Amino acid sequence: MKLIQDYQNKKVLIVGLAKSGFYAAQLLQQLGAQVTVNDKQTLPNDDKSLVQLQQLGIQVIMGGHPLQLLDEDFSLIVKNPGIPYDNPLIKAAMARKIPIITEPELAYEVSSAPMVCVTGTNGKTTTTTLIQLILDQNRSAGHAYKAGNIGIPVSQVVQKASAEDDIVVEMSSFQLLGVTQLRPKIAVLTNIYEAHLDYHKTRANYIKAKMNITKNQTAADYFVVNYDQKEWRDLAQQSAAQIVPFSRLNKSQAGAYQKGNDLYFRDEKIISISELPLPGKHNIENYLAAIAVAKIYGKTKADICQVLTTFQGVKHRIQFVEKLAGRSIYNDSKATNIEATIVALEAFSQPIVLIAGGLDRGFTFDKLVEPLKKVKAIILYGQTKHLMAAAAQKAQIPTIKLVDNLDEAVPLAWSLTDPGDVLLLSPAAASWDQFQTFEQRGDRFLNDIKKLGE
Repeated sequence: MKLIQDYQNKKVLIVGLAKSGFYAAQLLQQLGAQVTVNDKQTLPNDDKSLVQLQQLGIQVIMGGHPLQLLDEDFSLIVKNPGIPYDNPLIKAAMARKIPIITEPELAYEVSSAPMVCVTGTNGKTTTTTLIQLILDQNRSAGHAYKAGNIGIPVSQVVQKASAEDDIVVEMSSFQLLGVTQLRPKIAVLTNIYEAHLDYHKTRANYIKAKMNITKNQTAADYFVVNYDQKEWRDLAQQSAAQIVPFSRLNKSQAGAYQKGNDLYFRDEKIISISELPLPGKHNIENYLAAIAVAKIYGKTKADICQVLTTFQGVKHRIQFVEKLAGRSIYNDSKATNIEATIVALEAFSQPIVLIAGGLDRGFTFDKLVEPLKKVKAIILYGQTKHLMAAAAQKAQIPTIKLVDNLDEAVPLAWSLTDPGDVLLLSPAAASWDQFQTFEQRGDRFLNDIKKLGE
């Protein structure tokens, strides 16, 4: 970690605690800043994070975001990415022209290790994990770490990473809005669909946030981009970096691509699709993105194949849970948008009993109608259950059931399966109506599945 002097004796406000806020506060204090943490929740006095921050002499203000905080003449705000820019405190800070960044930007400023940054609507976590595992395979020095939106704050990792290491960072559009200097050695764009419009307001704003991943790159850097849609190919032209495409549809052979039943990088065959353990076209794209990054790094075909053939997937992302009484059970709680659920549905040829539902973000589910036609039964819960039921009716799903919660949905879904079926949780909605995170939702599903076998 670089002990920069930029924050020495500067007053910095961290808005939103959570894990990223905790490690950002800890990092800033090491850099000599006078740190204040503000969170809308009131934590118990014995909360571990609160106690540790107070022991470090960091002021923590809880129970709301009082505007008078800004009277303390802060030089910088580090904002939790989940807090929108129309939050009254953030709006007031912008009016005062106080710089606002997110935690990965802070971490980048002090990182000794080069970064590979991955963004996109879908596939970020799987792609990030694959890249990290390949870069960590048979290294002669250092380690490859994963961090970011994957659940590990970048500020935590940079404190232990050296110049011999690499950090592979999953970055959400929320985090990318706070980018000012961040310049990854390699940036990856997996895809862009319509998502998070409740936060970004327009698709154009969402795309602009995503493209911040490459805005500081130069010709010495690399931008690995999905070339399967014209929009994404056109977006690549905005980057000053060297473009390395990947394409499942063989739109370009200048990078990684699928040809027939094999995956290539330029003229080199890397692996046959039959050797890959994860199902679905979307995972072919994830594999191709990881191959492209690996080859830029000079990793051998043997190292790449060792990881690709043994990687069993990411928890909560079309995660194979178990085979129970002839039924294959999958946990796709990370499907927080329609496109992710479409990807999951397309991954299977077997009959599907689907559990879906969650936070109502104010849009319809008409895009799901065609993919839902392969579903034999659907169980819906949460705020969106009636909206999704309308789409299910248009898809003419034979069995449509509405329940109050996930605990009710799982045994009902199970009762509607037959041997050879897939039982799939793929909500097509955020979890925040009934759960704090998609991880919590997925863990509840796993627990409910466990009860089936008891």
